[in-house]
Amino acid sequence: MLWNASAIKGYAITASDGCVGTVSDFLFDDARWAVRWLVVDTGKWLSGRKVLLPLSTLGNPDPEQREFVVELTMQQVKDSPDIDTDRPVSRQMEAHVYDYYGWSPYWGMGLYMGGYGYAEGAMLASPYLDSVRREEQIADAPRDDDDPHLRSIEAVTGYHIHASDGEIGHVEDFLLDDGNWSVRFLIVDTTNWWAGTKVLISPQSVREINWSNRLVNLTVDCQKVKDSPAYDASTTVDGAYEKRFHDHYDDIQATGQP
Repeated sequence: MLWNASAIKGYAITASDGCVGTVSDFLFDDARWAVRWLVVDTGKWLSGRKVLLPLSTLGNPDPEQREFVVELTMQQVKDSPDIDTDRPVSRQMEAHVYDYYGWSPYWGMGLYMGGYGYAEGAMLASPYLDSVRREEQIADAPRDDDDPHLRSIEAVTGYHIHASDGEIGHVEDFLLDDGNWSVRFLIVDTTNWWAGTKVLISPQSVREINWSNRLVNLTVDCQKVKDSPAYDASTTVDGAYEKRFHDHYDDIQATGQP
């Protein structure tokens, strides 16, 4: 199921023994376009402290209760490593959180799936990995450099969108797939370029995110975006819509562009 990231913001995060806070933000990897972390604002419970939760701890969002249920206790969340979420998150910080929860970092053992690392022919990583091995994994993580591909959805919302031949609008929201917590589409408000219209942009069409200039640069031109299937808040983005959308952008894949 696809969710607007903005709609999930504010959902309660409910541990097995009580509420630990609310959804504040998502951190995603702009190389794989996968959500890596949920940022939780613990409010008065932990004096405004924010914590990172791996997506593998989450159940599905409950729109009626406006909550996520997590497979953790309040004490586990309380004792998790302190992370300054107002600063870019480094691999070293991520490694400490993964170490605390006893999971393998997604960059350390191949593909990232549900909080565990996989290597070809390897068994599922145990929560009780040998402590020496865990220390080696943390030591191998870069200590000083921020992860250049880890982005905040809250921060990128509002970035200007530049097609190959000009500006088309700004990022209004993200559509997230709760099946694998991937970023399926960016929702773009084109008000200043194409009055009253919103469009979807696939990550396949994104060339880069320019942090310093607050830009998302595309590989496609303005006309290609303008001629894409119509989108508004009432649009159901189902299999039929996605087929029309990807058929429209088929020439991107044919030319080997991202």
